[in-house]
Order: sequence, then C-alpha cells, then structure tokens
Amino acid sequence: GVFPFVALLLLQRRLVAGRALLVNGPSAGCPINSLCRSNVYEQTRKQVALLNATAQDLFSLYLKCQGEPFSSETDKLCNPNGIYFPDFHENRTSEKEVMVAMYKLFAFLNASLGNITRDQEELNPTAKELLDRLHNTTKTTRGLISNLTCLLCKNYNIFQVDVRYEESSKGKSAFKKKQQGCQVLRKYVQVISHAARILLPHLSPA
Repeated sequence: GVFPFVALLLLQRRLVAGRALLVNGPSAGCPINSLCRSNVYEQTRKQVALLNATAQDLFSLYLKCQGEPFSSETDKLCNPNGIYFPDFHENRTSEKEVMVAMYKLFAFLNASLGNITRDQEELNPTAKELLDRLHNTTKTTRGLISNLTCLLCKNYNIFQVDVRYEESSKGKSAFKKKQQGCQVLRKYVQVISHAARILLPHLSPA
C-alpha cells in the first residue's frame, strides 16, 4: 500500500539504511498542495546557496576537532571513494529528474548529519562551535527537504522517493566514527557545489 505522505517528511530522521518506493499518485492529488509557502522557490534557492557556502568550513572545522591523525592524513583517512553517496549525473535535464535527485541527496545528507552529530556529541562534547555548525546545517537541510517535498508533490504529484541511507555508525569504534564522518563531509563538499550549480536554475517559479 501507499504510505501516508508524512513518511516523506520523517524519512530523513532515520539513521540506518532504508528504502521508500517512488509513487506517483495519478488521481489522488497532492495532499499538501496548499502548504507550499508563497516564497518556496526563493527560500529553497537560499537554502541551497547557504549549504554550498558553508560546506567547506564545516569540513575544515570537523577535521580540526578530530585531531591526529586526521589533520595530517586527511587525503588517506577521509577519502570518500569507498562510501555510498547518492549519485547525481550531469545528464539529468528535466526539472523532475533534478528535483528527485536532489531530494535523494539531501535526505541522505540529513540522515548522515544525524549520525555525525550524535557521534560528535559523544566524542567531542565540548566542541561547541562544531556542534552548533552541525545543528545549523541539519536545520537548513531539514527546511530544504520540506520545500523539496512540497515542490515534488505540488508539481509532479510525487508522494514518495526511493532513498538509500548510509550505514549507521552505532557500535563502531571512536576512530571509525570519526573516519565515517570525515568521509561523508568531504564527499558532501565535492557534491554540493555541483548540485547547487545544477539545481539553482530550476528553482524559479513556473
């Protein structure tokens, strides 16, 4: 059966791998059409731009707080090639494909930030600046997901998107937790600038 629409809004809170089917409701209509803010496009543009502008600083601060050997062996320990991260291909040309891909990306990022924040609260509880940055980035990401959810529903009647999440870091060693966060944030820096360049032209009112 079809999950309640609220599933889209809550999926990003999950910290383990999970999947939700992509469902197009051909006749039901969007249940929250009326909840889109009048400035949803402007707000979404600003959120994407903010995430793009702050990604490198977040990664640099994260590295600083992890100490050695992460500071001196960044390229080796934070190499993201072996981790899962949602694909985003240049050849997506339709707005629908771009918006679905972006939802997958930011839902994944939001869950990953939850993992990283939980681990840093345990490993670096006095790193106030880092924890504040993580919380602020998570807040922005959640707002962006909410807006993308609204746009997908309103413009394409999409109720659910197939999203894969990273493996939870629960139960891993302190070193592995630090490394997983480092890999995810480094990949995030690489992806967000590309994603912003592709997404921003599509975020203009119809």
